[in-house]
Amino acid sequence: MIDRRQILSRLQQDEPQDLLVIGGGATGCGIALDAASRGLRVALVEKNDFREGTSSRSTKLVHGGVRYLEVAVKHFDRGYFHLVKDALRERAVLLRIAPHLCARLSLVTPIYKWSQVPYIYGGLKMYDVLSGSMGIGHSRLLGRREVLGHFPMLKAEGLKAGILYYDGQFNDARMAVALALTSHAHGAVVINHAEATDLVKEGGRIAGARIKESFSGDEFEVHAHSVVNATGPFTDRVRRMDDRTVEPMIRASSGIHILLDKRFAPPHDGLLIPKTEDGRVLFILPWENHALVGTTDEPADIAEHPRVREEEVAYLLRHVRQYFNLDVTEGDIKSSWSGLRPLVSNPKAVDTAQLSRDHVIEVSGSGLLTIAGGKWTTYRRMAMDMVDYVVRERGLNCAGPCRTDRIAVIGGAAYDCCGSNRLIETYGLPPDVALHFNRAYGDRSPLVAEMAAGGLGERLHPDHPFLEAEVIFGVRNEMAMRVMDVMARRIPLALLDRAAAQKVLPRVIDLMAEEMLWDAGRREVEAQIATERLSMGL
Repeated sequence: MIDRRQILSRLQQDEPQDLLVIGGGATGCGIALDAASRGLRVALVEKNDFREGTSSRSTKLVHGGVRYLEVAVKHFDRGYFHLVKDALRERAVLLRIAPHLCARLSLVTPIYKWSQVPYIYGGLKMYDVLSGSMGIGHSRLLGRREVLGHFPMLKAEGLKAGILYYDGQFNDARMAVALALTSHAHGAVVINHAEATDLVKEGGRIAGARIKESFSGDEFEVHAHSVVNATGPFTDRVRRMDDRTVEPMIRASSGIHILLDKRFAPPHDGLLIPKTEDGRVLFILPWENHALVGTTDEPADIAEHPRVREEEVAYLLRHVRQYFNLDVTEGDIKSSWSGLRPLVSNPKAVDTAQLSRDHVIEVSGSGLLTIAGGKWTTYRRMAMDMVDYVVRERGLNCAGPCRTDRIAVIGGAAYDCCGSNRLIETYGLPPDVALHFNRAYGDRSPLVAEMAAGGLGERLHPDHPFLEAEVIFGVRNEMAMRVMDVMARRIPLALLDRAAAQKVLPRVIDLMAEEMLWDAGRREVEAQIATERLSMGL
């Protein structure tokens, strides 16, 4: 069990941290783990829940970036080549350190013009080559009949061939909480729902931050030799705490995703639409027994919980109808969400699709460290670069080299891909529940199964494999503090099926209220927040 009061007490100790990280998304949690595993004193604060923003709203792919490779080839851009190569290496690392949360995924690209075959096939073979020894499968040409065998719902008229290639898929929400928990296990002081409201300076230099705990309203200072701003789309907000006149460095684009019934995607293959009406790529992927469709890429204002826009939904549905012999409408959408990509500004870019996904490190005149850009797949590399910089520039000779490429995240150290069979035999779990437990919790799944066997074995909803035990496990062992922490991030019910999430909301509130001793006022607040999030597309 993780004791929040103990974490808060450690945060308020007089001895300064070596590193204070503001932001609990993929990059922030990655930095905390990297620093803690090198023996540094590190603390991390997150205003909302871990990965509540961009880090839980991805396409769920661990990939090098097929589109980035295309840009590299078209413009002979060595930077993009290196970006893809580094990301492909990181893809292999993630598959190794989080085997329960990451897996290989085969994807098919349908081709309707013979002239496209050499271009697409050559590009994907180059993708294989750049993977080098870290490759996870070889691309190959598929005949028309093979393509329809993978995707019988594809429009057959005019279909010439297809290319099959491999990338990785992962559970982004579970991955981020696993990083936070692994950081905690290595000694980092990690806490969610604690906002950095201002920066602390001594002699004109950054010396920490003022923190406000969300539920008690308590405020206190955390002192640190170095402070890292890893807040993604909100990077400039923290930079302005340091210097109100600073020029913005972040532009944001919105990427929405919609969830459809599983009939829109086979259980083992994804579909890559190589070129949409505006020149982008689009994915239709199997995810949690549903079909994930995304994403868009449009300029957006920066907001805590961006809304899904009707025109973006129409864009995705239009392309699904264009390629599938299935009548899909808004009524088929089970859930949707919008995420913001933090893009490092480039004045020469004509739109957000051309802004770099690579990352940058900035050091302000007063010493605030900011890391921005990048993507989920390269979070570990970003974290390593940041901690390497801190160790080098701050003279932290006690710190060892980065070793996060060898540290299994929580749940992954003793993961058994066939572990669901033991859960069925030992605890009598239904097969779908056992499979979900094994993939979500890895080698910790028996702990959740024991809790289920102790009287919390009821399903939250009959159509989904999530049990009441997971609500309590999330509170006790995974720092879940709000209803949406559980329903959108500890389990993905709100991401999969908004109607089902709304239906089980009262029961989740009851379970958490009893466990956390909520009064009537807190219960009402949680119900209001959850209802609002579910209605607006998370």
